[in-house]
Amino acid sequence: MRKIVFATNNKHKLEEVRAIMGAHFDILSLSDINCTEDIPENGDTFESNAMEKARYIKDKYGYDCFADDSGLEVTVLNNAPGVYSARYAGEPSNSQRNIEKLMLEMEGKTERSARFRTCIALLLDDDEILFDGCIEGYIIDKLRGDNGFGYDPLFVPQGYDITFAQMSSQEKNRISHRAIATKKLIDYLLSI
Repeated sequence: MRKIVFATNNKHKLEEVRAIMGAHFDILSLSDINCTEDIPENGDTFESNAMEKARYIKDKYGYDCFADDSGLEVTVLNNAPGVYSARYAGEPSNSQRNIEKLMLEMEGKTERSARFRTCIALLLDDDEILFDGCIEGYIIDKLRGDNGFGYDPLFVPQGYDITFAQMSSQEKNRISHRAIATKKLIDYLLSI
């Protein structure tokens, strides 16, 4: 089974990706390779942040790896919080404060469309490849559900009447932005 590092400090993302890829790959965490530092994330796009994180691990530790950057884009907020999704309410990162800020920003808005986006950067030998995933939906005005993480209790994907946080992890892992991008990554890795 091929070993590959997922360059993330987010335990929720690690669990989701391991659940999606687990049958095909041995996904190593940063702690598995003794990486304890915060990985820089200075880009202004999901693509540049994902690539920066992957290059950091490849350059410093030498492992084939992939990294993702994901976020929520709300149409009426000019696609905010976007790449700042995890730090929307400022540092240190706090999901509850981020949700509260988003709910405040959305007060009185009738346009509620939004999307979750993911970009995965894969560094394999000398190749650098990007994979993306997107799911459209809308923002509701009250939290619903206890599963998932981040903005999941506010996001209803298109074609559903429940939030990501009301879905089982298996259901979310079939349709989410991260699932879409990760399946592209799996297809590529299995094809080489």
